[in-house]
Amino acid sequence: MIKALTLLLLQVAFLLTLSEAKSSILQPEPAKDFNISQIKNAGTCSYTAIITTSCSSTRYTRDQISISFGDAYGNQIYAPRLDDPSSRTFERCSTDTFEIYGPCAYQICYLYVYRTGPDGWKPENVKIYGHNSRAVTFSYNTFIPSDLWYGFNLCNTASSSSQPSAQKWLIYLIVGLLVFLQL
Repeated sequence: MIKALTLLLLQVAFLLTLSEAKSSILQPEPAKDFNISQIKNAGTCSYTAIITTSCSSTRYTRDQISISFGDAYGNQIYAPRLDDPSSRTFERCSTDTFEIYGPCAYQICYLYVYRTGPDGWKPENVKIYGHNSRAVTFSYNTFIPSDLWYGFNLCNTASSSSQPSAQKWLIYLIVGLLVFLQL
């Protein structure tokens, strides 16, 4: 009886762990209440943006590509028109590096991409380096919708991620019960 209960509890804990792992994969989303006109672009700090275009993107793009990123304290950096078809920017399977200047920010926790044009474009990922923060990579691997700021805002999840979720607490409870039943 105890062995059957232990096996059942282990299976439940395993399934909960799998569902927790699956739900933690982040997907880019349209920006909510994002207003580029609020950005102050007085540049005193430099950032490096490394953008990798997916091998399943269009061969090249003539689209206009801009990015904006920042921290949880309202420091926003805006880089308009990174595209340059004459220099073969954003071709399929390519990596492009940009030096961007803007206000000094702490840990970068959001990044949005804006694309307008007829061709389409699929970035694989965007990596941002800044002197006040660790490098951060935002994985897209999806075509960017036209005329829409699209990306990630992890600023609010940073403070909540230190608190265990309800599923984690349930897993801890099940493991505790298993340890108790084994004694």
